[in-house]
Amino acid sequence: MPSRTAPTARQRRIGCELRKLRERIGMTPMQAAEELGTNRAGISNMETGRFGVSAERVRTLARIYSCPDAAYVDALAAMAEERVRGWWEHYRDKLPATALDLAELEHFARAMRTIQIMHVPGLLQTEEYARAVLAIDVPEPNPVELRRKISFRMRRRDVLDRDDPPQCTFLVHESAFRLETGGPKVARRQLDHLLEASERPNVTLRAIPFSAGVLPNTGLSTVYAYAAVPQLDTVHLEVRHGHALLDAETHLQNYRATMSRVENISLTPEETRELIADIARFM
Repeated sequence: MPSRTAPTARQRRIGCELRKLRERIGMTPMQAAEELGTNRAGISNMETGRFGVSAERVRTLARIYSCPDAAYVDALAAMAEERVRGWWEHYRDKLPATALDLAELEHFARAMRTIQIMHVPGLLQTEEYARAVLAIDVPEPNPVELRRKISFRMRRRDVLDRDDPPQCTFLVHESAFRLETGGPKVARRQLDHLLEASERPNVTLRAIPFSAGVLPNTGLSTVYAYAAVPQLDTVHLEVRHGHALLDAETHLQNYRATMSRVENISLTPEETRELIADIARFM
């Protein structure tokens, strides 16, 4: 397999899972290399995503590492087989790699649950609302950078229009609906767009009301992306200096619990539509 100078998050994840399999059985890279008939550098390059890994090689390594979980091995092999050069690659070297990682994550997700506190979710934003949100970045983007960021965010929305779109549950704090982002007119049109989007069969929109009080969340925008098996799920956090991807088993368990607790204190979809309509009426 050819070497990759800049592996994507998905490629790194495959390598990371192979490393976990090796370490669980207590095998060293050298021992794995001997079993596979390669050298230690070959194992290292696979585990860091620098070398591509075929589905057949994933299965071979799983046998070497005596992995008993057939569903997990099948899902990992499928990941290795899905070599898609997505639309986001057109933005490589023009936007941070972490932004591209998010688009890739959304593309491959079977389902998503998200928590947003201050803004409407990116996948549900109108162009003028997105412009208002992105224009206040620090440092302030120049006109070219701003247009590029807006274009990228609008392309991300296409994932909801696919023939096989992910099922998405958006948990959004009431404050995001009440903030007049971009001014009253822009905010009102955004609320109208949310009401339309909430009618999609693959979109569930639920408001986190002020009355819910303190949340079991740090206030970060959070995406929980579901894969074919729970072990391959991923958490995406939007932090001040970019994005972070989490896939350790403990993190996944904790964020699944967080998502469920927040969903349990959220309004129903019907109550959410009523809340948004009431806010829009007086905006």
